[in-house]
Amino acid sequence: QAQLVESGGGLVQPGGSLRLSCAASGFPFSTYAMSWHRQASGKERELVASITSTGRTTNYADSLNGRFAISRDNAKNTVFLQMNELKPEDTAVYYCHADRWGIHFWGQGTQVTVSS
Repeated sequence: QAQLVESGGGLVQPGGSLRLSCAASGFPFSTYAMSWHRQASGKERELVASITSTGRTTNYADSLNGRFAISRDNAKNTVFLQMNELKPEDTAVYYCHADRWGIHFWGQGTQVTVSS
């Protein structure tokens, strides 16, 4: 059974950093494109960053201005999101997502709160 488990969320002060991890199991991880999405309270879920199955190509939401970086380790079935210079508006539940040919898996989400 396919499973995605996020970790690494928490409370951080503005300007701080967090590194999210998403551990995958139950499916051929290295053949799936992966992405991170977030959903703030009262708002729609939005794409934050994506990475191809090989890790060669990444894409980011324009609003991030280079503050976040997505990466993956196919040997460890894990995708990461390094978040720097965090702002209060980055507060949201962050979700890991796997996609291949229309087959989708979602994680349960991890809360990130940016506040002083």
